[in-house]
Amino acid sequence: MKPGTFDLADVKRRMQGALNTLKQELSGLRTGRASPNLVEPIHIEAYGSNMPMNQVATVSVPEARLISIQVWDASLVKAVEKAIRDSNLGLSPSTEGQIVRIRIPELNQERRQELVKVGHKYAEAARIAVRHGRRDGLDHLKKLQKDGHVSEDEIKRHEGDVQKATDQAITDIDQTLATKEKEIMSV
Repeated sequence: MKPGTFDLADVKRRMQGALNTLKQELSGLRTGRASPNLVEPIHIEAYGSNMPMNQVATVSVPEARLISIQVWDASLVKAVEKAIRDSNLGLSPSTEGQIVRIRIPELNQERRQELVKVGHKYAEAARIAVRHGRRDGLDHLKKLQKDGHVSEDEIKRHEGDVQKATDQAITDIDQTLATKEKEIMSV
């Protein structure tokens, strides 16, 4: 945001980013079929930093219930396996050389409920990100008011706009989660 001005579009953009991240994470929650999106959100401890799966390996789906991960660096195979096991997705990788294979089992009712819980965690993280966006927007408004760049009436109007954007983003998050939850429970 430029000093002396308030950009509601920037606040909305940040909130939309939280929703987009949620959609990407939810696409990784499985519904009984193998998908590269399932392992995409998993990060691997590699080379002293946290790296996404697609930066250390090639992910493919050779069969409907199998994910194949070709790890580029043999020294990272164990780290990839560990990250998959620690991901809370209930996946059991098996390794042959530099290829990590994941068989996707049928989803039972208990596993579906676990996946829904993971979806709720992702949604809560998105809600928190939206609230951070709201807080930052309101803090910027207070600073503008303190510096004398905007009037009291403008502050009230902008605060209302920020709250409307927040409410809309939270509603979108809840709807996205409800759709995914229905998808998981009905497969």
